[in-house]
Amino acid sequence: MATADDMKVDEQQHDQIDEALYSRQLYVLGHDAMKRMALSNVLVVGVKGLGAEIAKNIALAGVKSVTIYDPSPVQISDLSTQFFLRPEDVQAAKPRDQATQPRLAELNTYVPIRVLQEPELTKEVLSRFQVVVTTDASTARQLEINDLTHATDTHFISAEVRGLFGSVFTDFGPKFACIDPTGEQPLTGMIVSIANDSEGMVTTLDETRHGLEDGDYVTFSEVQGMESLNGCEPRKVTVKGPYTFTIGDTTGLGEYKRGGIFTQVKMPKVIAFKSLRESLKEPEFLISDFGKFDRPAALHAGFQALSAFSEKHGRLPRPRNAEDAAEVLATTKQIFGDDGDLPESVIRELAFQASGDLSPMVAYVGGFVAQEALKACSGKFHPLVQHLYVDSLESLPSSVPDLPESEFAPTGSRYDGQIAVLGKTFQEKIANTRQFLVGSGAIGCEMLKNWSMMGLGSGPEGKIHVTDMDTIEKSNLNRQFLFRPKDVGAFKADTAAAAVADMNPDLKGKIESHQNRVGPETEDVYGDDFFGALTGVTNALDNVQARQYMDRRCVYYEKPLLESGTLGTKANTQVVIPHLTESYSSSQDPPEKSIPVCTLKNFPNQIEHTIQWAREQFDEFFLKPAENVNQYLSQPDYLETALKSGGNGQREQLEQIKQYLVDQRPISFEACIVWARLKFEENYNNVIRQLLHSLPADAVTSNGQPFWSGPKRAPKPLTFDTSDPIHLDYIIAAANLHAFNYGLKGETDPALFKKVLSSMTVPEFVPKSNVKVQINDNEPVQNAAADGEENDLTELTSSLPTPASLAGLRLQPIEMEKDDDTNHHMDFITASSNLRALNYGIKPVDKHQTKGIAGKIIPAIATTTALATGLVNLELYKVLDGKRSIESYSNAFVNLALPFLAFSDPIEAPKLKYNQTEWTLWSRFDVDRDLTLEEFIQLFKNEHGLEISMISSGVSMLFSAFLPAKKREERLKMPMSKLIETVGRKPLPPHAKRVIVEIMADDETGEDVEVPFVVVKVK
Repeated sequence: MATADDMKVDEQQHDQIDEALYSRQLYVLGHDAMKRMALSNVLVVGVKGLGAEIAKNIALAGVKSVTIYDPSPVQISDLSTQFFLRPEDVQAAKPRDQATQPRLAELNTYVPIRVLQEPELTKEVLSRFQVVVTTDASTARQLEINDLTHATDTHFISAEVRGLFGSVFTDFGPKFACIDPTGEQPLTGMIVSIANDSEGMVTTLDETRHGLEDGDYVTFSEVQGMESLNGCEPRKVTVKGPYTFTIGDTTGLGEYKRGGIFTQVKMPKVIAFKSLRESLKEPEFLISDFGKFDRPAALHAGFQALSAFSEKHGRLPRPRNAEDAAEVLATTKQIFGDDGDLPESVIRELAFQASGDLSPMVAYVGGFVAQEALKACSGKFHPLVQHLYVDSLESLPSSVPDLPESEFAPTGSRYDGQIAVLGKTFQEKIANTRQFLVGSGAIGCEMLKNWSMMGLGSGPEGKIHVTDMDTIEKSNLNRQFLFRPKDVGAFKADTAAAAVADMNPDLKGKIESHQNRVGPETEDVYGDDFFGALTGVTNALDNVQARQYMDRRCVYYEKPLLESGTLGTKANTQVVIPHLTESYSSSQDPPEKSIPVCTLKNFPNQIEHTIQWAREQFDEFFLKPAENVNQYLSQPDYLETALKSGGNGQREQLEQIKQYLVDQRPISFEACIVWARLKFEENYNNVIRQLLHSLPADAVTSNGQPFWSGPKRAPKPLTFDTSDPIHLDYIIAAANLHAFNYGLKGETDPALFKKVLSSMTVPEFVPKSNVKVQINDNEPVQNAAADGEENDLTELTSSLPTPASLAGLRLQPIEMEKDDDTNHHMDFITASSNLRALNYGIKPVDKHQTKGIAGKIIPAIATTTALATGLVNLELYKVLDGKRSIESYSNAFVNLALPFLAFSDPIEAPKLKYNQTEWTLWSRFDVDRDLTLEEFIQLFKNEHGLEISMISSGVSMLFSAFLPAKKREERLKMPMSKLIETVGRKPLPPHAKRVIVEIMADDETGEDVEVPFVVVKVK
């Protein structure tokens, strides 16, 4: 029964979503879906590893409650994958659900975790829940529960993991409404014309493709001439081209004049699910790997055969027992029938591995299933229809088929679930692995949890290193599940390492945490000795630059790299194997499309434009001026440098310093309010009036067309009004930030602001003539200072107070911090953006959406992270086995929203050639002694048939055929180490034993050829 505290938590969650906690998830699901989830109670039946993984992800997501049911006593084998259980739970023989509940309850204070206190799962009991998930249940048990839930308001999911195999089934009833099948942002675009005929051809602006597909629906706004289209019922689209589509009959709507915006409308989709009883006979499969097209049908029969074996014998087949496997195969053949070829070897492996339990497979399937449960709660994203079967047989060590059955027998160890599949010998290899994890955020936490369950690094020779310089923030708690509210402010790496050592005591003393950024500055820490001792590297990073750096280090040290990343419901994984695959840096995403400066400055037409403008305003008001003032006050030669350089930019900097130190320096908070009000007038009234003076609303182009048309929206100045919330929000935020710059105490009482504002005078603005507006970025910036003025800074500098007269004064620059809702940063950017949006007739957005765009927040959700990490660790098994066939490895591409799973072989490292020698990015020349430059050049000529024309190290050119003769002769006699130090003008770092040198060379035919880099031993 729910307690009073439970009910209080339920009411709080229903009334308000904690955006500080759920911020990253909200960018994936949205407020509406989150609110529907907050009304949903979920039951998870069976909490071994898979059930615990599903319950964890659902609890983190923020449903109304999670109830678990598994009265069976905890066993030692549960510790293979059940990360909430501890050895003392085994000794006490606690029921799994009761042992799990306290630790599961720590994850999210908004989600009560209950143990179901019922003797049976009756229809009445099940009806209390919106979703029921069964794990590792027999087919008969699944049928029993699904018969009670089908055609009710309770949605049903069943899932199993057997070794390297997984199974999922969903039944959300005969009429499930999927509100948003894809989760993608609705497409929108500007209209050039709409035909007035039976087809209704719409032509869009040719700046970007409209992106619509046949069958999509759109609505319209801001259309002139066909006004009845504005806000009309959604119209179905037929695509005619990248910039054209039809919407059906538009006769009778009048003639189109101009303007208009189309917006895609997400139409609900009603899906009819069959019951499990029906679906067993007529299954519908999601194909997850087109290289295994025959697997789903075979595994559909195989999992039923496993269940029949278990019900008959009261146990699962023994690991790699031929007799048990034969019985499962025979039953599978009966179920499968004669309709196709049964892959018998796959079914034998299913039987061999059935009693096994692997943490990576649990994470993979558990992440997928939890997202399906959230779809059932919210109607957000397209559910699985209806069966999914997956396997990772390629992860099986190559030695397994030749090992005796005894190699896989239980040992009474916490790793028995893994040993049943991979064997004792491979378990020792896992234990003695030395792995470097870079990052301990969302992916890092999941990675360490998996490694803890696998026993990675727990052996005598094993070790885990994890580094992350970040500290824990509240927003991390929603998906970085090793952290708790008490850990906010602590270092991520330390906290995560301690948490997984608590999960598995075997890791105590075997995991070492660091707070270092990976980069050139830490190569004394992560150098030759460190990398030389590693088995491999796993990235858990959130930026491309750090990923590329670690990729270069792994190529240099010839270490395998496991890479992954998530974006909302999307994930990808990549495996990088020395001398086999390409590296992470071999391919790159296209650069982000930047917004033209003239669009930001004069012609915004989307909220993204106004948010970017506001973000830049933040730095222009509160960061850069304070930094410039501090440089002026602290650098004795600041003015001397300014006078030498001259230029309009320098003049603006000095004028800004004068403003912030003299003209606009506040002595009270009231002065900050006045400053903010004048900034409002300048940016949202005066600037707009000046623009309209230069380019009136009825201006036409040289060919007679209206200037303000298409993407150029004619703005309107704003008249300040203290009763307008956005206007007042701007003044409050700007005044407080300005006060912070000067160390003044801020205020938020609206009454104070209104009092000051009512008594101040705002100067009248008179537009200037002959001000030319920059129409596009190709035009030069207008209104620069005249040539005679650019270098005449003497009068300006003489008006500045001397630094000595302001001894001790420093302003406080403000760097934007998006996740603190009390610091006014996002309040300012939101108000600033929305005011500009009102200027240009763009619909304003709330602070949450503004924060996502201005802060470039990466949407994230726990389910995707768990799944991606599981896939990475399935590849880790292969890496540790030393597989050398590229077909053995898989890169994954996932979108849980659709749902979509795809796997591909990694791309082979491209082969290049010089003379008769083939090479790849993994090749290098090793020079194992500190040769003179002359000896170095001769070595390549004699041993490799290469005539060197240029040598460089970093940014230093050490040798070139074009060097002056005297300098050339001097350098030829120098040892390479001295040459590098001399040309680079700094000593080699003490830790550097080898240095990378790059050469340009001609081959034996005299042709310029690409060649590998050179590693020169210098110590």
